[in-house]
Amino acid sequence: MIKVLFVCLGNICRSPTAEGVFRDKVKKQNLSNYVSTDSCGTAAYHVGSPPDTRSLQAGIARGYDFTDLRARKVKLKDFDEFDLICAMDQNNYDDLIAFAPDQHHQKVIKFLSFAMNFSEEDVPDPYYGGPKGFERVLDLIEDASDGLILKLKDTLQR
Repeated sequence: MIKVLFVCLGNICRSPTAEGVFRDKVKKQNLSNYVSTDSCGTAAYHVGSPPDTRSLQAGIARGYDFTDLRARKVKLKDFDEFDLICAMDQNNYDDLIAFAPDQHHQKVIKFLSFAMNFSEEDVPDPYYGGPKGFERVLDLIEDASDGLILKLKDTLQR
């Protein structure tokens, strides 16, 4: 089982969207027995809260369901438990590297490094913006999820 963790700041917009989209794509590729997902935030602002309503609405419009997800803060044991820790932006990446034990730094990667059709390096935080920001986040996350699935399929075939 390959365990993937998606991380943003508060775990109510970007990382639960990434978890929900990626989980759906994993299921559609019949990889659920081989890949598991979770998400969290580097801050504890929203622990226990569901994803932002705007994230939920944007996801539902594209056929995704993240209503079962709840925000949590990253824990030290996550670095032991997960094989890949995907940061949504540079700040999250830096926070994760600062928190992670040295032997787990190689597990932390910026999620958009898997994007195939976009050159952005960071998934922008849509929290203070309008609906277009949530659509853009979905575009980036869908693309990076497809790229990550290709990489994981290659890894699983070895």
